[in-house]
Amino acid sequence: MNKRDFLKLSAATGVAAAIGPRAMAADELSDITGGAVPITVDERLARVEKAQRLMREQGIDAILLEAGSALIYFTGVRWWRSERFTGAIIPAEGEIAFVTPYFEEPSVRESMKFGDDVRTWHEHENPFALVRGILADRDLDSGKIGVEETVRHFIVDGIAEAAPDFELVSGKGVVRGCRMYKSAAEIALMQTANDVTMAAYRHVHANLDKDMRPADISDLMNSATRALGGSPQFASVLLNEASAYPHGTRQPQTLKDDGIILMDCGCAVHDYESDISRTWVFGEPTRKQRDVWDTVKRGQELALETATVGTPAGKVDDVVRAYYESKGFGPDYQTPGLSHRLGHGIGMDGHEPINFVRGEETPLAPGMCFSNEPGIYIFGEFGVRLEDCLYITEDGPRLFSALSPSIDAPFG
Repeated sequence: MNKRDFLKLSAATGVAAAIGPRAMAADELSDITGGAVPITVDERLARVEKAQRLMREQGIDAILLEAGSALIYFTGVRWWRSERFTGAIIPAEGEIAFVTPYFEEPSVRESMKFGDDVRTWHEHENPFALVRGILADRDLDSGKIGVEETVRHFIVDGIAEAAPDFELVSGKGVVRGCRMYKSAAEIALMQTANDVTMAAYRHVHANLDKDMRPADISDLMNSATRALGGSPQFASVLLNEASAYPHGTRQPQTLKDDGIILMDCGCAVHDYESDISRTWVFGEPTRKQRDVWDTVKRGQELALETATVGTPAGKVDDVVRAYYESKGFGPDYQTPGLSHRLGHGIGMDGHEPINFVRGEETPLAPGMCFSNEPGIYIFGEFGVRLEDCLYITEDGPRLFSALSPSIDAPFG
């Protein structure tokens, strides 16, 4: 089970899926994504060209992709993963080629943005022999095939058997070398997705009622997100003690007076995602809740002060974690304290390489995008997490969403 599925399950525990009258108020919201521009064919072609340049620099002869975000990123082809292989080969020299079952070819071609070399196979045939044929047609009888890091093992194993003269190596240096550094067009789409999520949050904040359950609030968030033009990806709602456990609990929860609310929500706009967390109190916060909230926010601010071009990504986590330890939390990942990494990469996938995590030596560079999501979790009591995403520029990090002003005015 992945994070999104777990969050959806946690939000829905013990609740009949019912959108009440307040959720219907989302009809009053309007689409704010009309100006969002999808990624163009020219940009996808430029991505392929960059990948080919990186392959030549790294001594790789071709890159293997299968259905998923990497295939969409480079080619625009949208497909799902199953036991039937659909994917693409990008050679270091020459034209891209696709592999798919014969009966799927017309559907696959519907989302193809460029290229015309589609190799098909029937149910009794070996699709990986087609990969060997593609390479041979590009004058490759041996060499290195770079495998995108999420490609499943049975595909790697099948190609190794069908093309034994080739060495299968990691393709992450090529794929990450493209995907980690977002273009202006990608950042613009992420900005729109974040704008949608923030607008949906404000709608939810204004429409909460006592005794709501997590699924009621998730429905409210998702309804607002759709009305605003986004595609909901997740809407985690943790109430009261459940906020102390970063990815939730299956215990029943209801919104009560002076209860704490921790929400972690995101949407997609033309494939690019947002991820924002907010924590506040449905009523009057205690002194302890205020102090913890203020400490968490200061951690966010320290991360922004640290995340400059050339800084190792892991140092951002180190600085925030050291500050929390100076306030009596931790040490390290121990609770009460920050029990997870500070942040993750984000783009087409909600979680992408690399992370703000101890030991990550990759230097920050313009175009990289991250979540900045420190939290302090006190098991048996409550937790606070604040999350906003940022992108790196030559002049320092820029936020996609403004930091939460205070526990009393979480959305300003």
